[in-house]
Amino acid sequence: MKTIGMLGGMSWESTASYYKALNEGVKARLGGLHSAKVCLYSVDFAEIEKLQHAGKWLDTADILSDAAKKIAAGGADFLLICTNTMHKVADEIQSQISIPILHIADATAVKLLANGVTKVGLLGTRFTMEQEFYKSRLTNQFDIEVIVPNEADRNIVHHVIYEELCQGLINPNSKQQYLDIVDNLYAQGAQAVILGCTEIALLIGQPDTQVPLYDTTAIHCEYAVDRALS
Repeated sequence: MKTIGMLGGMSWESTASYYKALNEGVKARLGGLHSAKVCLYSVDFAEIEKLQHAGKWLDTADILSDAAKKIAAGGADFLLICTNTMHKVADEIQSQISIPILHIADATAVKLLANGVTKVGLLGTRFTMEQEFYKSRLTNQFDIEVIVPNEADRNIVHHVIYEELCQGLINPNSKQQYLDIVDNLYAQGAQAVILGCTEIALLIGQPDTQVPLYDTTAIHCEYAVDRALS
């Protein structure tokens, strides 16, 4: 079994979901008392969040690259960046380490295409929804068309992530707002919706809607378990 590197803490709420899913995935495959081999480094998200909103992405890359080097030194065979947004600096991190990064958008795209989805809605932080680092990867490398909510809905999605979900708060009103936004994307022709922030699955899931949802945390973990056991 290979050792999975986890670069987490963005937020720790979703990193806990990653850790649980990785161990459950290995146990489901191997049975008995088996669990995942994991090397985890968790950052202080408050530092990262301030730099994100100040647009200081290269500073975030420096912090995360330093953490990634420590994960590699700890014996990890590959790396998961346990957040969608910080894949904005995945190339900068990759340039500093010798172990491969398993990109969350790639894992998601493989799953989408396997299910015949070629037009998808995307929920995430404002950075993920509005900037090109995530959307263009899906479009250019996998020929998947991506649509995002309107500006008012993007503001709602972003606010709930940072002010509620990253702080462990689950608000029924926010849940209904998210489900309405999912319905709006579906009405615009999205065949499915990507939960493109690792906290969103804390709020909504497939039992809440008939619109197919793609939980990037679960997909990323499944992808990692496949690699770890290959």
